[in-house]
Amino acid sequence: MAIDKVTLEILKNHTRAAAESMAFTLYRTAHSTFVKETEDFTTGLTTPEGETFATPTELGATWFVGLNYGRAIRMIDEYEEGDICMTNDPYSGYVCTHPPDMHIWKPIFHEGEIVAFSVGHIHNTDVGGAVPASLSRTLTEVHQEGVRIPPAKILKKGELNQQVLDIFLANVRAPDQNWGDLKAQIAACNTGERKVKEMIERFGIETFKEGVGDLLDYAEAQARAIVRDLPDGTYPFADYIDEDAVDGWPCRMKLTLIIKGDELVFDFTGSDPQLESSMNMPTGGDERHVLLLVGMVYVLYSLDPSLFLNSGITRVCRCILPSGTMINPVFPAAVGMRTLSCNRLHGLTFGAFAQAAPDRLMGAPASGGPIMNVNTIDNRTGRRIMAAINPMTGGSGGRAAGDGTDGSGANQGFLKNTPVEINEVEAGIKVLRYGLAQDSAGPGKHRGGLGTDMVFQAFSPNTKVTARNRDRTTFTGWGIAGGKAGGASKFIKNPDTDHEVNLRNTDILSMGPGDIIHVTCGGAGGWGDPLTRDPQAVLLDYRRGWVTADHARDAYSVVIGEGGIDIPATDALRAERAAPGKDDGFYDLGSRREAFEAVWTDANYDALTECLASLPVHWRFYAKHRIFAAIAAKEAPATNGDDVRALFEALLIEFPQLLPTAAE
Repeated sequence: MAIDKVTLEILKNHTRAAAESMAFTLYRTAHSTFVKETEDFTTGLTTPEGETFATPTELGATWFVGLNYGRAIRMIDEYEEGDICMTNDPYSGYVCTHPPDMHIWKPIFHEGEIVAFSVGHIHNTDVGGAVPASLSRTLTEVHQEGVRIPPAKILKKGELNQQVLDIFLANVRAPDQNWGDLKAQIAACNTGERKVKEMIERFGIETFKEGVGDLLDYAEAQARAIVRDLPDGTYPFADYIDEDAVDGWPCRMKLTLIIKGDELVFDFTGSDPQLESSMNMPTGGDERHVLLLVGMVYVLYSLDPSLFLNSGITRVCRCILPSGTMINPVFPAAVGMRTLSCNRLHGLTFGAFAQAAPDRLMGAPASGGPIMNVNTIDNRTGRRIMAAINPMTGGSGGRAAGDGTDGSGANQGFLKNTPVEINEVEAGIKVLRYGLAQDSAGPGKHRGGLGTDMVFQAFSPNTKVTARNRDRTTFTGWGIAGGKAGGASKFIKNPDTDHEVNLRNTDILSMGPGDIIHVTCGGAGGWGDPLTRDPQAVLLDYRRGWVTADHARDAYSVVIGEGGIDIPATDALRAERAAPGKDDGFYDLGSRREAFEAVWTDANYDALTECLASLPVHWRFYAKHRIFAAIAAKEAPATNGDDVRALFEALLIEFPQLLPTAAE
């Protein structure tokens, strides 16, 4: 029997407050910069089955609202009072999504019955493996990405499992930091347990149990109401990561969004095969896995900010996940850089939904800036430093209601910047410049948000820098409804010197004393025709240093002189460039993507998807690269799929061992 609405509202506030209290405990006691400054962590409460019914909204990451701990919970044979379990293995229970994320959960008992779990994760700056910070596009299997702990009890009846802890800490580069963060997680789970017991004492156990179920149903009902307000239809969209591996070919992600009544289907058919790099997303075939639905939660919350955030939201959607693809890889595919794929998937989701609600949603979010880590030696003390220095993010896309936010927003808004002073003290570098990236925003009636820009210098020999999620140097963030694509990202070593090196999407490098890095995030896409942007808004951006005079003229046809806007010249230029009745399509994808898709059409990709799906998983990436190289060598390849199929048939002849499998 459902409890009354007043009591449910009060219980809802109590559960959210409990999750916030957990988050505050973790935030105030964590050791690593990436947790205590960037806030890459979560806390929450789940049902005994693992459905998250409470998450914080003020602190921590916002990706894991619908995370289901059920598989991991069931991998522990029995639970007792005082137990706390942990795992960072992406292939054990599929609650962890790459090795640096350490998830823990604690059973909460009432009179011998488990009534809830307190849960959460933190992103460890390092968990060992082949590279400092454990993450790189260059890694090809999960074994290279650090020590993995399958679901195990780190506390058993309140007693520390020293053996598990010792194995973990012996394999990481900054064990004191990892142990400090783990203790903060344990403290947060204990806080959650205490808060749940307080709620049970106040409301009674039956009201608590019924209320938790009602809160999940409540969020589901809200989500269905939002979906019903969108027009039924099929909305396909694709987007790309610049490379599928080091020196690779473009990596395609494809989503076909189907809206029918109050239900959604996400069909990922057409996404690239499992990658021989670390950008795979470990979903375990779960049709409602949290990684796949983060963008959906963001969209629904944008359409109705009163949406209560819990796992009930995910019930409105079902995903189609072809096995052996980058969104449903099989072991031992590397997954450490899944953050980059997730970022692209969020934008992909926004792009699909934008067709259904163009006046309510936005252009592509800023992307391509890395999360930076430094491994160096403090020259004064000889101390080894392993520290995060900043998430290089950017703003949100332009929208009908106004410009995108600058520097932070959309799917990256929860990642807080680290103050320059802390970076210099804790990471052993000198920050020479940190701010917004000039001319990075996608032009539009309402422009996209600006990316961020940082220049820093190293002081010690063999300083290692990892820059995970580097991207958008080739394919930039798209604009919608007449808006233009955002600017590209940059990653340059020793800029404006004889030793300048364009690092593009390199994500691990060495620096010597005095070396300088200049890194930027690509800008967000614009909304609406740039020729209709208020010239005074362009002038304001110019005076703030966000837009150059040349860019104002080229992108907005606004002529800026010493005294401000040259109105006659602006009017004449806009009249000259205006093209009444011209329809450039809903999206502006950027010139490089348009050139790529002139060859790699939907028909060619459909043929490639069909052919690769017939191969064993371990052959697909190789076959894709062979076909891409052959298509690139043709002067005028067919765009209808014929050449792709012919090249695939030639591959089967070259490797006859594939024929029986391909014919099945």
